[in-house]
Amino acid sequence: MLKIYAIENLPKNKMIEFFKLHWGSPEMVISSGVYDCSTLDGFAVVNEEVEIIGLITYIMRTNECEIISLDSVDKGKGKGTALVQEVEKLAMKKKCTRIKVITTNDNLLALKFYQKRGFFISKIINHAVEKARALKPEIPLIGYDGIPIRDELVLIKPLNERGLG
Repeated sequence: MLKIYAIENLPKNKMIEFFKLHWGSPEMVISSGVYDCSTLDGFAVVNEEVEIIGLITYIMRTNECEIISLDSVDKGKGKGTALVQEVEKLAMKKKCTRIKVITTNDNLLALKFYQKRGFFISKIINHAVEKARALKPEIPLIGYDGIPIRDELVLIKPLNERGLG
């Protein structure tokens, strides 16, 4: 059984270390904004040594919850799914009508992950990563499987009153 904690209950330095290791820094630059993920709301899975092994951050808007970051240390073990479900439950409580996430064109694993969980591609923002790179130059030019990182894909999961997408 995975233990999920609200990230405000974890040491901030552990979160910053996690973001530096997995994203280069806690700063996330996407078309919806520039975020310091270490200051956002979220949930984490920790191991027995109190090391973060899965982490999700999000922001709530009037009727929409946007997932800003999601990462898991060892993929395929259910941590990412559990974290997304935790955010979905909270979004339903907050009366959100949808959950949104933005990923890049090279991240085929994320596209597969989210689509299998009820998200659909709602928009493609061509050349969005070039603009992001102007603010965060450490974003690589080439991503997963040698694919040039250029575009953002916006995925949406509608939520209905029963909590099902």
